[in-house]
Amino acid sequence: MIPIDKVENIVSRFNELENILAKPDLKKDEFVSNSKEYSNLNDIISYAKDYLKVLEDLKSTKNILEDKSTDKEFYEMAEKELKDLKQQEEDCVKRLKVFLLPKDEADEKNAIIEIRAGTGGMEAALFAADLFNMYQKVAVLNGWKVEIINLSNSEGGGYKEIIASIVGRNVFSKLKFESGVHRVQRVPDTETQGRIHTSAATVAVLPEAEEVDVKINDADLRIDVFRSSGPGGQSVNTTDSAVRVTHIPSGIVVSQQDEKSQHKNKAKALKILRSKLYDLQRSQQESERAKARKSQIGTGDRSERIRTYNFPQGRVTDHRINMTLYKLTDFLAGDAFKELSDAIQIQFQEEQLENLKI
Repeated sequence: MIPIDKVENIVSRFNELENILAKPDLKKDEFVSNSKEYSNLNDIISYAKDYLKVLEDLKSTKNILEDKSTDKEFYEMAEKELKDLKQQEEDCVKRLKVFLLPKDEADEKNAIIEIRAGTGGMEAALFAADLFNMYQKVAVLNGWKVEIINLSNSEGGGYKEIIASIVGRNVFSKLKFESGVHRVQRVPDTETQGRIHTSAATVAVLPEAEEVDVKINDADLRIDVFRSSGPGGQSVNTTDSAVRVTHIPSGIVVSQQDEKSQHKNKAKALKILRSKLYDLQRSQQESERAKARKSQIGTGDRSERIRTYNFPQGRVTDHRINMTLYKLTDFLAGDAFKELSDAIQIQFQEEQLENLKI
């Protein structure tokens, strides 16, 4: 059961926001902030009102059942009504609890995704490219924009590493559970005896930080410039346009050489650095919270094997929720991605509900 005063406060605040937004002289910044809160409450207000009404009806129905003068037919009707009301109460409580869960401030942010080939040589690089292509297709289906920030090609095809920015509505909330080790099992084109090889790639999804999220002091940075190089080490630029930024306190190093302009490379490197520092800050906070609970999904441990893509069997298995889809082709095309992603989100939500203190 949820305390009545909490629900009454939701209804009261919703009514208050309606009155505020109806004011003709409301300033633009106040309108924006209040509209956002109003929109969030609007998703749950009907359940809040229904919950308060259900509690009133439950009280009335229980009084009827406790009244010894109630005739048999009316008593039986009240018993049926009580059963229905309890089910309605349960549904409202579940919806309201989800709304009352602590919000992740980063969920609405854009994301930076980093994919690196792991064990498996050339096959791992090809798999890294497959993963990036999958996320690109997911982005198209969601109306997101993808911009490659840094790309390191493998001589045999695929990517040693690729870093991209994904911009759109609620990108981080939809992709944050992709961080971890992705494993592939398939027969490489170069395999003459049909043996299945196992390779891996690591994925890191970072919320794209803004300047207000992380303050970087120039005194904490060491910036080195060098000449860009391509595959095999050959020079691809005659000027020192590549940039390496080292954040001295944390030891984080970001290199950028995709642009011909040193200024643009520095800007991209700082963008990645800011997101890495923001992610580090969030990880430290999450580590503190995790001491009080155990979650199989939201750990964000990037050394954890989270998913296996088995081509001979046409299946994709997420090891965190023990869910297997025999839709590997559809999954890599982005079409079945939502099915698995939603299942992960639901289980994470259920774990949060178990730890929710109201």
